[in-house]
Amino acid sequence: MQTASNYKILVVDDDPDIVELLQYNLTKEGYEVAQADNGKRAIEEAKTFKPDIILMDVMMPVLDGIAACRQLREINDFRNTHVIFLTARAEEFSEVAAFDAGADDFIVKPIKPRALLSRLAAFARREMNQEEEDLTIEIGDLRIDRTSFAVYRGDEKITLPKKEFELLAFLAATPNKVFSREELLNNVWGSDVFVIARTVDVHIRKVREKIGENNIRTIKGVGYKFNTD
Repeated sequence: MQTASNYKILVVDDDPDIVELLQYNLTKEGYEVAQADNGKRAIEEAKTFKPDIILMDVMMPVLDGIAACRQLREINDFRNTHVIFLTARAEEFSEVAAFDAGADDFIVKPIKPRALLSRLAAFARREMNQEEEDLTIEIGDLRIDRTSFAVYRGDEKITLPKKEFELLAFLAATPNKVFSREELLNNVWGSDVFVIARTVDVHIRKVREKIGENNIRTIKGVGYKFNTD
């Protein structure tokens, strides 16, 4: 079982002072760290370094972080890699764009090393807890395999990015129970992750596009449930 101390982290930022700060603190905690100064180099470095987590700035030359994240998510090896955006831009549209591109988290600069290290440890804890849960969920012709992060409808395999998969698996684990957006954020993203309610809506929309409209039902004014009707 992987622990926080043996994760590989790729730091991507065009500000050398931020890279140095992150590399120092992450290495001190026992993480293996690589770096890149733009999105294009991040993709190249990721292919050889195989990071578990990518800390990536949004605004960078050559290729920005959001475009780089979209390209990484199209590569099978990085569909489930944690991508955490680092940015000085706190506007809502930036956050929505980041999660729409496939991000797992969003951290606003200036970065506080202790808070960041706590956030990374939380990712590891959630993965450990997920490993202890039932490995397969079967509802009707839908099968959710936690070991391969794959969804099957009959013989058709549907591959989802990690956060979309986790959202679907969480809802399907308790079918017909209604969860508010806040409950979904806390259980799927974690209470220590700063995200907005719209993040849930974006991910629900993307899951529906892939598995169909009928499985996840919107309860107006309340939230969402996995529908078995």
